[in-house]
Amino acid sequence: MRTQDSVKSKTPAKSKTSAKNKKTSPKLKTAPPSREEIAQLAEKYWMERGRPDGSPEQDWLRAERDLMGMAS
Repeated sequence: MRTQDSVKSKTPAKSKTSAKNKKTSPKLKTAPPSREEIAQLAEKYWMERGRPDGSPEQDWLRAERDLMGMAS
């Protein structure tokens, strides 16, 4: 007659698949923003600033930076 102490429970063997073997999804590469997308956002920024004369590159660079940040 067997007692509970003498009965060994079998646990399923651990899978040999480790974290390093698991496939991770690659980062999706997105295309850089188009000139049109940058221009549209730059115009929006320019209008928000009250449509001042001069320094359009300020709005262009901000739009480009913001859109590039969204892409990464």
